[in-house]
Amino acid sequence: MEKLVLAAVIVLATAYGVVATGGGAPERPGRGPLRHPGTWLLVVVGLVLVNQVLFTVYVRRVWGGDVSRMARLVPDGWFALADLGWLADRFPAPELLPWTVMRAQSALELAFGVLMYLLVCRWFGAEVYRAAVRARWAVSASYTVTFCLIEIDLPTPYTVDDLVIRVVTGVLVPLLVVRLAEGPAGPPRLVPFVVSVGALGALVLAVYDTAFLYNLGHLVGWLPVAGTAAAVLVVARWWAARPAAAPGPTTLAVTSSLGWFLLLFLVPALPLRYGMIFGTAWVSLAAGVVLTAVALWHGWPRELVGRLAVAAAAGVVGAALGFLVASGHTEARLLAAAAGFLLAGGVVCAVADRRSAELANGPYYFSVDRNQSG
Repeated sequence: MEKLVLAAVIVLATAYGVVATGGGAPERPGRGPLRHPGTWLLVVVGLVLVNQVLFTVYVRRVWGGDVSRMARLVPDGWFALADLGWLADRFPAPELLPWTVMRAQSALELAFGVLMYLLVCRWFGAEVYRAAVRARWAVSASYTVTFCLIEIDLPTPYTVDDLVIRVVTGVLVPLLVVRLAEGPAGPPRLVPFVVSVGALGALVLAVYDTAFLYNLGHLVGWLPVAGTAAAVLVVARWWAARPAAAPGPTTLAVTSSLGWFLLLFLVPALPLRYGMIFGTAWVSLAAGVVLTAVALWHGWPRELVGRLAVAAAAGVVGAALGFLVASGHTEARLLAAAAGFLLAGGVVCAVADRRSAELANGPYYFSVDRNQSG
């Protein structure tokens, strides 16, 4: 039953993205770290990691280190405890920490996903960010229903509590994110944007594995990857802010299509992701094809269709290489494939622009107004 409902959510969320995405959105000006989604994403990550420490203390002291009562209820790959040594032994009143089991993660997971996506949209440009914030209630509904379906499909003694918490956060998160501010106008520089998203994706995978799957014992193993990704992200954001020559029409077409895809994919992103592993993979794949086609329809000029075919072929090669080179979680390999696709296709587009005598002009820039795109 849950699979049928999840398939319906995928279809409805995809339809919403195709039909409702577009049009103007009110400006959201503001400055300062408290108005930046990245600041609050760091706060959420900190809270999740602190919860993992407290959870480990609770399990060591109250459950005697035995997580089998929970591990048998979830898929493989959860509950690799860390050795906290003296902290676990000396922490006062561990019996007051039962809320660290499942409940705290349920309270923070929606905010983590929404803030991460909003940060990416902010990097792309103010217009995309405004449109993403405008869709916040649809995003929250799609993600909350998906999370609740997974809770029901993987029942634990805390399922009822988790469902209530997720419904509450499904209301609170949209009310709070509306206070955040947009960044500079877009479109972004394509390559540093793609590199930034890839580095952020690696950090998200590290947090998800160590914190949301209760694998604090994996933290040391993730440190080299996370440290490298953080360094790459800093460099990429510096690079993105540097002055650059006006991009050519093919690069602008890629950028415009990518902006459309970000908005189209926003609402169905989470149900599509879970659909790949919970028995509705074909629905997710079909939805992904539809979203990609619509993004290209809105963002790619018809006179550059030939270049699209060449760039897509190069992108497929880059995606295959990325998928084969990467290792670990399926999400890590998909992230590498997506980055490889965009980087390889972007390079081909840049080369095409260099070889062309055409000049970039305004209509190829991203716009959420359907009458002005492409």
